[in-house]
Amino acid sequence: MSKPVQKLKFALVGCGRIAKKHIEAMRDLEQAELVAVSDIQAGRAQFWGEKLGIPYYDDYNKMLSMHNDIDVVNILTPSGLHAKHAIDIAKKYRKHIVCEKPAALRLNDADEIIKACKEAGVHFFVMMQNRYNLAVQKLKQALDEGRFGKIILGTVRVRWARSQEYYDADEWRGTWDMDGGCLTNQASHHIDLLTWLLGEPVEVTAKTATRLLDIEVEDTGAAIVKFANGALGIVEATTATRPKDLEGSVSILGEKGTVEIGGFAVNQIKTWLFEDQREEDKEVINLFNEAPPNVYGFGHQRYLAEVIDCILNGKKVPVDGIEGRKSLELIHAIYESAETGETVRIPFEPKKCRLGGIDHE
Repeated sequence: MSKPVQKLKFALVGCGRIAKKHIEAMRDLEQAELVAVSDIQAGRAQFWGEKLGIPYYDDYNKMLSMHNDIDVVNILTPSGLHAKHAIDIAKKYRKHIVCEKPAALRLNDADEIIKACKEAGVHFFVMMQNRYNLAVQKLKQALDEGRFGKIILGTVRVRWARSQEYYDADEWRGTWDMDGGCLTNQASHHIDLLTWLLGEPVEVTAKTATRLLDIEVEDTGAAIVKFANGALGIVEATTATRPKDLEGSVSILGEKGTVEIGGFAVNQIKTWLFEDQREEDKEVINLFNEAPPNVYGFGHQRYLAEVIDCILNGKKVPVDGIEGRKSLELIHAIYESAETGETVRIPFEPKKCRLGGIDHE
């Protein structure tokens, strides 16, 4: 007689746009069970609760008080609330946390989350699902094997379309206090890829602009990053692409090879060239390309599977708070450079960066 499948019980805090992706991902994971949802906009929670036949709440404290058996809480609230909710849930309820990107808007808030979760003895996972795209995984493997030799240049591009209606749909969108601009919201995944692939950034020079949208923050940004290993990185991001999404891409150029991953969700290998060509290289493009339905890709399910494996089987933590903080610091440095017009050395103390509503004056 086979043993029953061990499951983790999940709950959602926040039922906005991204909730559907988490729900779909868990639906196909045998060891995940979504048992409750909450949102301060009661109608959103009610929609998913009734659709899924599970309890729904307008207050996550009510939800977590009523369901002591919840193992993992997925925080899907506006970015500016991530820290408040994560710290509260870790301290009061001692639940493992999966948090949508970015982990927080302020660096000191990210540090407080890391501290609170460590003291509570729970994991804090930052949802950086693009690392789990098949094409990206294959690229990371080639890097780890040393196939590129000396790294010359890494580039990420986010050329997406977000309308004024998108930003007007929720009052927190496009604000410094709660959201950040295209670099923080849309491009945080890609900046994470750049730091994951190229290592420690040591300085950055950047410019930002608001060209088409009526928002507080930038709709367009560009940065040049220098890494500790001597490689250069380029970040290009915009939500002012028209009329529709164009690409979300990453490319790595080294002395012995070049790889470019494009598509609109870092999902299609466009170029795979190495001096030491292997037989397996002939099939890489066919085997590792994917066609996701939207920019969210397929990574949520793979990421949550890693979360489950970590909690139940003690396997490696996918992306924890410390790892998630790395790209957040680079984003802060980009904004600092854009505000001051100067090159910013990393690590640094933010003085002019407005992300998270920080007032340094």
